[in-house]
Amino acid sequence: MQVKKWNIALFLLPCLLLFALIYLIPLLMVIGSSFFEWKAGGVFRFVGLDNYINAFLHDSRMMTALRNTAIWVVLQSVVHVGIGTIIAFMLARKLRGWKILRTIYMIPNVVSTAALGVIFLNVFSPKYGLINSMISQVTGLTFQKNWFFEEGSAFLTVTWSWLLYTGMIIIVVLAGVLAIPEDMIEAARIDGATEMAINFKVRLPMIRTVLGTSVILAATSMLREFELIYLTTNGGPGDLTLNLPLYLYKTSMTDNNYGYANMMGVVLIVAGIVVVQAINKLFRMGDSDY
Repeated sequence: MQVKKWNIALFLLPCLLLFALIYLIPLLMVIGSSFFEWKAGGVFRFVGLDNYINAFLHDSRMMTALRNTAIWVVLQSVVHVGIGTIIAFMLARKLRGWKILRTIYMIPNVVSTAALGVIFLNVFSPKYGLINSMISQVTGLTFQKNWFFEEGSAFLTVTWSWLLYTGMIIIVVLAGVLAIPEDMIEAARIDGATEMAINFKVRLPMIRTVLGTSVILAATSMLREFELIYLTTNGGPGDLTLNLPLYLYKTSMTDNNYGYANMMGVVLIVAGIVVVQAINKLFRMGDSDY
């Protein structure tokens, strides 16, 4: 039976209306207002590209936020996904206790971000934190480093708060590895391939698109990372740990400069599109795994 085109359009209409109301119209408003000077209590005045020019040529905080965001995106895409992939390959061998280890790595993904922020504030507390206490016990000296608020350690400490917790990546990659036909692995073993060669020559190529998906998830998560930074350092000390989402929040909610904040929103949207397209091209996401 041939389905009429108007029936398809009528079926899709509720979804299209919902998409327009929730995403499309707000997106167009953000893009449009980014070309205006729009402050609380001030006039709504068209300024063209002034917001963008000021951000990229005269705003040092914007440059710091962009640099930190870019560094964290790269670290998350390479180190975070790399660690998750290595652990997933270890778990795929189904050694004793592999299910328990998988559950342990998923715990940070289940706990709320607010709770994680409080946990890390206590772990790295200068007076009674676990890290300082362990160093004091080992050295026999009183060690009270303020990890989150000293210039030499703040950036690394904030990064440590999420970089090693790869539970979601482990689950995604592990599912891809376990889905590889076993006869292909057995054929490689019969041909004399070592386990390392099988990992690099068989398993990794077979899960290329899975890895690409994992990198996209990791990279885009850092483009919207806000809660942990806000709860731990709030971008400090100074602007050392400031990233683009946090700067956007401060500009809109503290400075009430909505036009400038919406310009940052547009920059984040463009950055997300560029990152996703680059990863798609790098991992050839449109090609078959086989």
